[in-house]
Amino acid sequence: MIVCVCHRVSDQTIARAARSGMGFDDIQLELGVATQCGKCESCARAVWSECCRSHPLAHLQLEASSTPSSATIPLQLLTA
Repeated sequence: MIVCVCHRVSDQTIARAARSGMGFDDIQLELGVATQCGKCESCARAVWSECCRSHPLAHLQLEASSTPSSATIPLQLLTA
């Protein structure tokens, strides 16, 4: 079902983003949901909230993938 008519974003797209660990603000920036007329915000937040409850560890997966490991930090910075 299309949730955001202005940007043609479906509930499945919002759910997929939420399950990947994205916060609602991130979804707004990435997909444009609830950034134009605002009529879809309550429905979009409901879809996001439901997916966050069903995947409570999704945000940890996202944080872990965005945290640099020592393998990606240049050696000069580690020894300085």
